[in-house]
Amino acid sequence: MDFKDLIQTRRSMRKFTEEQLSQDDVVALMRAALMSPSSKGMHAWEFVLVDDKDMLQKLAHCKDKAGELIEGAALAVVVLGNPVLSDVWIEDASIASLMIQLQAEELGLGSCWVQIRNRGLEDGTPANDVIHQLLDIPAHLQAVSIIALGHKGMTRKPFDESRLLWERVHVGKYKIPEE
Repeated sequence: MDFKDLIQTRRSMRKFTEEQLSQDDVVALMRAALMSPSSKGMHAWEFVLVDDKDMLQKLAHCKDKAGELIEGAALAVVVLGNPVLSDVWIEDASIASLMIQLQAEELGLGSCWVQIRNRGLEDGTPANDVIHQLLDIPAHLQAVSIIALGHKGMTRKPFDESRLLWERVHVGKYKIPEE
């Protein structure tokens, strides 16, 4: 699969089969994350892998909306950033999150980014705090995302290139769109 095909076919997968991931697949996913670029080579990220069904169910409810799909995943990778180590920890953890998703697609697996940073429960409890308690994460690390992974349980059409927003590309300098 070339890169154009990879980015065109990678779509958020919210349904997974019951099939577990192979150890080789998990190693490949983590290899991609660990090779992701980071500012000044600080590698201001860490990862917690969760495949226990009870814990996946708890993680699925760490925030009020859009986390339920984690319950059906074979694996959830909690992507953490370290603000003590780097001032661009959010960017570094985000790049690592995407690298996991691209590797998953190349392996024929499905994935979905579940936003954690700045999300929470209706009562105001941050999702980050819920995750810290569930997984015994040290206080200095911050959860950026959970990448839900598994074998694809639905079919999604590739991205339709006719939907590309070319009007948002500016050459030389920003040009205000004509009305």
